[in-house]
Amino acid sequence: MCCESKRRFLLLYATQKGQAKAIAEEIWQQAGAHGLEADMHCLSEMDKYNLEKEKDPVVIVISTTGTGDPPDTARKFVKKIQDKTLPPDHFAHLQYGLLGLGDSEYMFFCNGGRTVDRRLQELGAQHFYDTGLADDCVGLELVVDPWIDGLWLALKEALQLQKEKEGMKNAVNAVSSSLSTAQQAVHELKLSSEVQNLKLEDEGARNSDILSQKLDDINLVAPSRDTEPSLVHSVPPVSQSALNIPTLPPEYIEVEFQDTQGENPHLSSLISEGTTFEVPVTKAVQLTREDAIKTALLLELDIADTAFEYQPGDAFCVICPNNVREVEKLLHILGLSEKGDVFVSVKVKQGTKKKGASRPQHIPERSTLKFILTWCLEIRAIPKKAFLRALVECTSDVGEKRRLQELCSRQGASDYTRFIRDSNVCLLDLLHAFPSCKPSLSLLIEHLPKLQARSYSVSSSNLYQPGRLCFVFNVVEFPASPSRPVSQKGVCTGWLAELVAPLLHPSKNSQDAKGESSSTEKISIFPRPNNAFHLPADPSVPFIMVGPGTGIAPFIGFLQHRQKLREQHTDWEFGETWLFFGCRHQDRDYLFKQLQRFLENGTLTHLKVCFSRDSSTAEVAPPKYVQDVLRLCAKEVARVLLKERGYFYVCGDKKHMADGVSDAVVDILSMEMEADKLEAMKILAMLREAKRYLQDVWS
Repeated sequence: MCCESKRRFLLLYATQKGQAKAIAEEIWQQAGAHGLEADMHCLSEMDKYNLEKEKDPVVIVISTTGTGDPPDTARKFVKKIQDKTLPPDHFAHLQYGLLGLGDSEYMFFCNGGRTVDRRLQELGAQHFYDTGLADDCVGLELVVDPWIDGLWLALKEALQLQKEKEGMKNAVNAVSSSLSTAQQAVHELKLSSEVQNLKLEDEGARNSDILSQKLDDINLVAPSRDTEPSLVHSVPPVSQSALNIPTLPPEYIEVEFQDTQGENPHLSSLISEGTTFEVPVTKAVQLTREDAIKTALLLELDIADTAFEYQPGDAFCVICPNNVREVEKLLHILGLSEKGDVFVSVKVKQGTKKKGASRPQHIPERSTLKFILTWCLEIRAIPKKAFLRALVECTSDVGEKRRLQELCSRQGASDYTRFIRDSNVCLLDLLHAFPSCKPSLSLLIEHLPKLQARSYSVSSSNLYQPGRLCFVFNVVEFPASPSRPVSQKGVCTGWLAELVAPLLHPSKNSQDAKGESSSTEKISIFPRPNNAFHLPADPSVPFIMVGPGTGIAPFIGFLQHRQKLREQHTDWEFGETWLFFGCRHQDRDYLFKQLQRFLENGTLTHLKVCFSRDSSTAEVAPPKYVQDVLRLCAKEVARVLLKERGYFYVCGDKKHMADGVSDAVVDILSMEMEADKLEAMKILAMLREAKRYLQDVWS
């Protein structure tokens, strides 16, 4: 190994979108200042480390993806440690600390980290430092920063104990006593993912070895007259504090402009998830009225000439570009408007201090500058503190420089949350707010994450519509804010809406002799199968579907599929089907009024609808939300779930709907079983475990 044994620790990470890797790199960078060296590897690089023989402390940073799965880079490792033949003392020699990343908007919060943590414990491994669970819903840094601060003391304690143990093999009792003392010290550092339990005390900042800005620097900045803080202004105490700011990340990317011409890479080369398919959009329908609050579109894709396969309930991903106008603005601010179509070469900077530096996989070695900014980088991403720290060095105005330092500092944590994270500020917003900031192209490539493909639920059945794939989405709108004077549409939904505008509003020029639209716009997609959110294997089993708004999308596929099965297999027994649908207004955004047809032909047994914004003159006001309608059908819901062992599907917004639905189900179970709420919650947990209560939700 590359590091000296006495002060070495093993640092492992597993990442899906790059966050866990970035945090691991931050730990690696800080280690030197504490007299330690981190031997850092991705969990997938199993040939470069060996936990079976590891003697030094191990630090693991791991994210969660999908519906609670470990990231792709951890799958082989997880499969290996889940081998049931391993003895319970397999890792009895191992000391480790684990930091899990997740999002509490989703049901299986931090499940990637929890899975690894639980299995290591089962195999005898011991914590030298308590597990941290960071929540991206409220800000990873609220747990990550104090967890890293406490890590150094815990590591030094663990290494000291290891040294004593090696030198005193015959003094078991003495070692045991030392271990107990160390564990008690570490216990005091225990972190909770619940933000209300976190206390970021000034003392922690004072004890930090992170780079501190001297108070002398503050006098260079004229105090702001604003009494309220904003993105560009601070007020006491932040404006008068000495700042603890992150270590400057080392530069590692070099970009060279080239005179030669050529072709940009194919979009499929940007995707590591599997085969991509370029397919035409054959149909576009606006499902909502023009005066509806949200615009919902249905698109139909022609997959007949491809090997693309799906089941109702599956999802798929659309490869989308950044907004062309935002790319042009960014090029203008960077002073590169004339070079957008010039080819550039991207490579690792010679002599970089970044460990294991490599060109990001999502960045082509050679392409045009515009291609990189359009298809490769998430220019709308909320900048991390490490990015803000790097931008400080690109800012010439003293006041702007100071404010960027505050926003990435420990003292400015609440300002970062309020004015960056919660305001969804992106790079363009920052460059407008801090006009003297002129970052290099290489800095953007180093810090902006990969432009992610967007996932959508399939809203069709290949049995019902062979060779066709449909999906439904709302065109996302982000309103104007103090940091962004104009509203924005979602990256993918806004692009799709523009792309299919000729299909929605065909002009005479775009129609052929028959009056049909001749548009042949194509999009690139790839499958994202869902392992659980499918129809019951036994068609006689009843099921309940809850899908307000565009959450109804997968259930249209369910019902189409069920209708075709009923036509093809008249001798089969089919269970009853329930659909609970809700929207704001019956006449504006009732997305699929043809649901009545499924009801009439017997495919759908029960249809329950509600309209939250429609006024009513009835003496008893009708229910507004799907969870209210569920409660009115309590006996039937309990019968389907408990007596008939049916399935329950929920699709849609998590925070404002899915959580309310699960609360309603708990109340129903409690009432119908005449049991307390805790017992009802246990029943719901068992239904989830049995894959009979299934969710496809988003935040």
